[in-house]
Amino acid sequence: MKILGTLALLSAGTLVAAAAQKPNVIYILMDDLGYGDLGCYGQQKIETPNIDALAKSGMRFTQHYSGAPVSAPSRCVLMTGLHSGHAQIRENDELAYRGNIKSLKAMDANPALEGQFPLVAGTTTVGTIMQKAGYKTGIIGKWGLGFPGSTGTPEKQGFDYFYGYNCQRVAHTYFPLTLWENTTRVPLRNTLLEPHTRLSQGADPNVPASYEKYWQKDFSNDLIFSAAQKFVEKNAKSKTPFFMMWTTPLPHVPLQAPKKWVDYYHKKFGDEKPYLGGTGYFQCLYPRATYAAMVSYFDEQVGELMAQLKKLGIERNTLVIFASDNGPTFNGGTQSPWFDSARPFKSEHGWGKCFLREGGIRVPMIASWRGKIAPGKTSEHISGFQDLMPTLCELTGTPSPQGIDGISFLPTLLGKKSAQKTHKFLYWEFPDGAGQKAVRFGKWKAIIPQFRKKPEQLFLYDIEDDPREQCDLAAKNPKIVKQIREFMEASHSVPANKKFEM
Repeated sequence: MKILGTLALLSAGTLVAAAAQKPNVIYILMDDLGYGDLGCYGQQKIETPNIDALAKSGMRFTQHYSGAPVSAPSRCVLMTGLHSGHAQIRENDELAYRGNIKSLKAMDANPALEGQFPLVAGTTTVGTIMQKAGYKTGIIGKWGLGFPGSTGTPEKQGFDYFYGYNCQRVAHTYFPLTLWENTTRVPLRNTLLEPHTRLSQGADPNVPASYEKYWQKDFSNDLIFSAAQKFVEKNAKSKTPFFMMWTTPLPHVPLQAPKKWVDYYHKKFGDEKPYLGGTGYFQCLYPRATYAAMVSYFDEQVGELMAQLKKLGIERNTLVIFASDNGPTFNGGTQSPWFDSARPFKSEHGWGKCFLREGGIRVPMIASWRGKIAPGKTSEHISGFQDLMPTLCELTGTPSPQGIDGISFLPTLLGKKSAQKTHKFLYWEFPDGAGQKAVRFGKWKAIIPQFRKKPEQLFLYDIEDDPREQCDLAAKNPKIVKQIREFMEASHSVPANKKFEM
């Protein structure tokens, strides 16, 4: 049973007329940021004043879901408007048959080793939709939907401009040897440091100097933000409507952040145990301070971007949407339970990233549009990544593609609640490992945590009363369980890539 959903063309035209003519759109996507990692969502230790201000100027969504609990499939849902039961990409697939895909040295010598399983040629994406609507499109940050030379590179999937990481494995260092600008590799002034490289032999892990090799000359996030600013300025000055996806790799591990911010949080948190590499990635002297620094560093950039929009005179004609690709991680020295990163959901391993628990897929989503979205609003509208495409279609007066799973949330943004359609249910499947399936159905959340091993074991929660998913109500609600199983069965289509089959 596919969920179709966009408003009638007349209604769409009315809403667009009430909004603006070809407003710019900036979609900001963080990587592994938890639902509770922002001040406006209850964070107590990390300071995010600029993102909090974005929420105060617009609308904060409390029931928004990512496309999947890990990067590539989540981005596929975002790009295509199809949930993970219909999407082309349903888990991370590094295409290991190509060769030594884990080595940065090998990838530097042969860029065809970069990247992930690609989107197929001719895919309708949010990029192609916005191009057809007359927009200049750009994606700046992390891609992860097709290796160099494949059918899945940004310029073949609807983006006029791309700068950043093609490959999410290359993004396992913030000091890569190269980044991509469109189809050209841009060399950086960094030296090779393979992922998971440890401290030099004999180095004292309690001394800052031991970690100096991890900080090099060209910090990728500075370069990515500079490219984003240039894209905005160029199109604003040429008066060209633009759609920019700013897909930062922050705060995905490894733990690397500017000294200014690390020092700030080291002073705030005090001394702590160094992270010595037990769960992968680079070692880190102050892991808590560095994670917080990564978030606040990006928050500072968000503030600079908003100031740029105001300076260019386009703030009131620019819709800014902010979200995260999945919940908080458990590796690389991050300490999600200490930060309560998935608050009010559980943050421990097994409940965040890589899992279809609320902490793994419930993400922050903020929308700000001066003069169009009423400030200081909070919405409980249940939505997901598949909804971005129809929302952009309605915003631009473009017919929504047939057969997608999303529903436009533009009426909610513009305060037109009576015009807002809703999902009957949301569905996820994640084939990695033992395989997981999940459904959000009204107040109910169901999950099969080991579909390949125990497909009969379904857990049911009243997510409104039990957001931490602790009290299984499946035995007491057989009719609900039966209906949810029917939703799951109807929502799965056979994927072309056999690795994605449940």
